[in-house]
Amino acid sequence: MTIEPLKHVAIIMDGNNRWAKQRGMLGSSGHKAGVERIRDVLTACTDHKIEVITLFAFSSENWRRPPKEVEALMGLFLSYLRREAKKLNKEGVRIRIIGDRTRFSGRIQQAIADAESIANSGDRTLVIAADYGGKWDIANACKQLAEQVAKGELAPEAIDEELLNQYTSLADMPPVDLLIRTGGELRISNFLLWQCAYAEFYFTDVFWPDFDAAELKKAVDSFYTRQRRFGGRVEDQKSSGIASA
Repeated sequence: MTIEPLKHVAIIMDGNNRWAKQRGMLGSSGHKAGVERIRDVLTACTDHKIEVITLFAFSSENWRRPPKEVEALMGLFLSYLRREAKKLNKEGVRIRIIGDRTRFSGRIQQAIADAESIANSGDRTLVIAADYGGKWDIANACKQLAEQVAKGELAPEAIDEELLNQYTSLADMPPVDLLIRTGGELRISNFLLWQCAYAEFYFTDVFWPDFDAAELKKAVDSFYTRQRRFGGRVEDQKSSGIASA
């Protein structure tokens, strides 16, 4: 049986604060360790021939966290963009930032634009979701379509799932195949709601700073044991040549 390859992995990087607390460290130390883990996981994804990795760095709801924590997260985000863009470009990794950029400072908005300009080509893509929410993504797509309808450029009856998808943040990327959440929580926290409609989910108790190549392999191995029916039946997929793994 032909197994469709795993192309797109999305990760909710959870457990940084708890990782730090276990070690008697400040939460910011956990976030710093989590940022360093990104490089290792990117390398591991290359080994598994994964084309796209989307990381949930900062959600729309994370602004509610204590101001000092938000400030520390913004500093890490800015530092990562400035430090890693050239390295990613040399390694053939394109960087993309998705989310509502309007609430970020001017420095961070400029750093985002610079990073995307520097690391703008390659056969792999790192997507960072920052000030992102799945509900925001869908609502934003609907808003753009509504504006076209209001201008008379689009008939309401022309709107379908395929058209709406073209206005979502990852319209040009392959669908999410595997969603991983570290840290032990069993929810997806408003992450890529549209894109994960048929993704396989993998939850692990391992905190993000400890999520290494071996842990990624566990998730990938689990993915390849699944039967992905997409609403159909296994026997129908076998007869049509569609993979059921």
